[in-house]
Amino acid sequence: MSSFLEKTIERARAANQHIVLPEGSDARTWEAAKQAAGQKVARITVLAADADVPADVDTSIIQVIDPATADFKSELAEGLFELRQAKGMSREQADELITDPLYFATMMVKTGRADGAVAGAVNATSAVLRAALQILKTAPGTKLVSSYFIMDVPDCEYGEGGIFLFSDCGLVENPDAEMLSEIAISSAGSFEALVGKQAQVAMLSYSTYGSASSSLTEKVVEATRLAQEKRPDIALDGELQLDAAIVEAIGKSKAPDSKVAGKANCLIFPDLNSGNIAYKLIERLAKAEAYGPITQGIGAPINDLSRGCSADDILGVIAITAAQAADKG
Repeated sequence: MSSFLEKTIERARAANQHIVLPEGSDARTWEAAKQAAGQKVARITVLAADADVPADVDTSIIQVIDPATADFKSELAEGLFELRQAKGMSREQADELITDPLYFATMMVKTGRADGAVAGAVNATSAVLRAALQILKTAPGTKLVSSYFIMDVPDCEYGEGGIFLFSDCGLVENPDAEMLSEIAISSAGSFEALVGKQAQVAMLSYSTYGSASSSLTEKVVEATRLAQEKRPDIALDGELQLDAAIVEAIGKSKAPDSKVAGKANCLIFPDLNSGNIAYKLIERLAKAEAYGPITQGIGAPINDLSRGCSADDILGVIAITAAQAADKG
């Protein structure tokens, strides 16, 4: 287990948060639930029909709820109707939709019956986020929902002892300069909340400080300007090539006046193509642990998983979600 995950699990245990897992038809979800409950990472509820509950599940430590028969289903449906009636939802539609485990779980979070939710092992990202955004909306002061990965790279001298935040690698496909600036600002806060160290944010490009010029580099330059203007308190700089961002000697050579070059721990990619490729490359070739995609900017911690995730991956995201919930207090 990585040092980052160990520390996050310790924080989660201390926080004693309640996390709901809506994908009770999935074996990996149950394995992660058993680990999380057994290790007291969080209080766990799994949404599942009776037929989907494995025989070895200890229901004294894992709560199991069937959305179709839950005694508070009508109350959640009424809440969903009140939230969505202005968008044309009828009470009958709310009664039907609340039996969808994603909507049921999100309404549990909305009503305070759970502190966070983790899904995506079975459902597509679009489905997970649709429920979250319809019910929870964006967090106060946030204009954009985005995602990030925490990368824990073994035997690495760069970043924060080999720990990096990569964003956005899973959600926003081709952000414009304004959106990219919002991703950078959210990522700085996410890094500091989870890792407990100052964020050093690099706005990545194939150019450093004007070594090349095109519409691609100009977007990053403008995003950097906007982010610095909005949040001058954040250590943030760009545009920077990857080597200038993380290698001290190269940073001093290519961007000698930068306060971030050579020591970046938050890497902001210009689009989803580059971010997604980068995190998978580091995960496979550097044997890094990749935790995510973790959402940022939603009104409560609702986190997505890769459908190729393992039970251990789900456990890691449960711990991160619990830590996020504790920070929201």
